[in-house]
Amino acid sequence: MTGHAIRPCEERDIEIIYEIINDAAQAYRGIIPTDRWKEPYMSKDELRHEIDEGVTFWGYIENGELLGVMGMQDIEDVTLMRHAYVRTARRSQGIGGRLLSELLKKTRRPILIGTWAAAVWAVRFYEAHGFCLVSPEEKDRLLKRYWSIPERQIETSVVLAERRLSYRMGEKT
Repeated sequence: MTGHAIRPCEERDIEIIYEIINDAAQAYRGIIPTDRWKEPYMSKDELRHEIDEGVTFWGYIENGELLGVMGMQDIEDVTLMRHAYVRTARRSQGIGGRLLSELLKKTRRPILIGTWAAAVWAVRFYEAHGFCLVSPEEKDRLLKRYWSIPERQIETSVVLAERRLSYRMGEKT
C-alpha cells in the first residue's frame, strides 16, 4: 500500500464525508428495519447536526483521497464512536481497523459503540477489535443515557463496550 494518513476532517471534507456515509450505508438497505431506512441515509443537515452536537470526524486518506471516516463524541463520562464508514469499493482492506485503532489512542474515557443489531458484519468487526456486546438491559440503559435516538432505533440496535471495562459503566455510585 502506498502512503496513508489519518487526520481530523475539516470543513472542506463535508461533501466527501456525506458521500462516503451514504455510499457505505447502502450495506444496510434491506438489512435494517425498513422503517429505519431512508434515502439519503444521512442528509447533509443531519451530518451538520451531528458535527454541531460534538461529533468529530476523522478521515483515512490514501494518495490524497478520503476513503473512510469515523466520528468520536465525548458525552458525559464516555466517548462514543459514531458513524464509521468506508467507501464500498475499499471495504475489507483494513481501513476501518486502522481508523478505529488510531481513534482508540485519542481518549482515556470508556468507549461505547452503537450499531444496528442486524448489521452482523459491523458487530463482528468491533468484536475483532476488542469490544463485546453488552446485555439487552444494559444496551437500553446506555442508549437512553448517551445517545439521542428514537425508541424504535433503541429496539433495533446493540451496544458494544471495550472488554476491559466494568459491566456497569456509566452508573453513578
